[in-house]
Amino acid sequence: MTHHLDILIIGAGISGQLAAREFRKAGREATLLDKAGPGTESSWAGGGILLPIYPWRQAAAISELAIQSLKLYPQLSAELLASTGIDPEWRECGMLICKNPDFEAAEHWCRHYDVAFQTASAELTAALTTRLEQPIWLPGIAQARNPRLLKSLSAYLSQLGTQFISDTEIEEIDVVNRRIAGVKTRHGRFTVNELVVSTGAWTREFLNNLLPDWPVDINIRPVRGQMLLFDAKPDTLQYMVLDGDQYLIPRRDGKILVGSTVEQAGFDKTTTEQAREQLYRFATQLLPTLKQFPVSHHWAGLRPGSPQGIPFIGRHPDIENLYINAGHFRNGLVMGPASAKLLADLVLQRPTDLDPSPYSLKPATAS
Repeated sequence: MTHHLDILIIGAGISGQLAAREFRKAGREATLLDKAGPGTESSWAGGGILLPIYPWRQAAAISELAIQSLKLYPQLSAELLASTGIDPEWRECGMLICKNPDFEAAEHWCRHYDVAFQTASAELTAALTTRLEQPIWLPGIAQARNPRLLKSLSAYLSQLGTQFISDTEIEEIDVVNRRIAGVKTRHGRFTVNELVVSTGAWTREFLNNLLPDWPVDINIRPVRGQMLLFDAKPDTLQYMVLDGDQYLIPRRDGKILVGSTVEQAGFDKTTTEQAREQLYRFATQLLPTLKQFPVSHHWAGLRPGSPQGIPFIGRHPDIENLYINAGHFRNGLVMGPASAKLLADLVLQRPTDLDPSPYSLKPATAS
């Protein structure tokens, strides 16, 4: 049996769900299809720091999406909580960055994007054991608790009538006259007005396998990240700490998340004892009081790594009604709301708040 859908979004992680919200707000009907369930991959596994790691060392295209998203998160969080009763735990707890050899670049970035900053006080750093180098305090930086944000967002979309099709993989995609004509699954065939692919780390393989005659230059590869969770007491740590490339994130209930590794391991999400020991050593050396608390969880996720961490957002260069929103690397939550709005603006042919060109897709070059 063939069913017609207005907009089909493949991938029900943070990118797919936020895009569905944007389409719903515009009066369009979006359906989310996922090979597993809503928000079960890297969207769930991340730490939820709502700032790119050392944004002044990254491309401006990342900062533009991140800063716009930071402005959207308070209203988004309040809307989700009011509608569903599920708290995404968005909160401005602030972030301390311990080592800033490029302090002038950090200061310039903060002033340019109007991000509050201060030289870190001795009181802020007193509980930490590390070599400080021009530490900087960012009091307005917030976090969200990934699993609860995804749960709240899924419930919100369901209330609006959004259909979720879970545990379903795409078997075939038909292209006729440079348009997606049909999508086949084990549940039947769908025709669509627009198709959006937000399949994270699997995007490159997805497009290559299902659209081999329509190659696109989309270099997204899985990057494994492992994390630990300490079952600490409330107020053990009151703000996020970034020290080198790793961090501590205190949740509202006291639990402290430690992240993260950056590993080239293909699509293997297995956790390793080596990573556990390394993360435990980092955490307990930085914040010695953590030694008195047990580790309650150790997990891994696959980030969608992309060149420079800049996501691909836009229309397929050769297929008129196919769009991609993927490749956010470590910043899927950070850039999520603005990425979804940019995607929706492009699909709906509305004026965009940001220049879309840094995120646009290009045809694959001949090898």
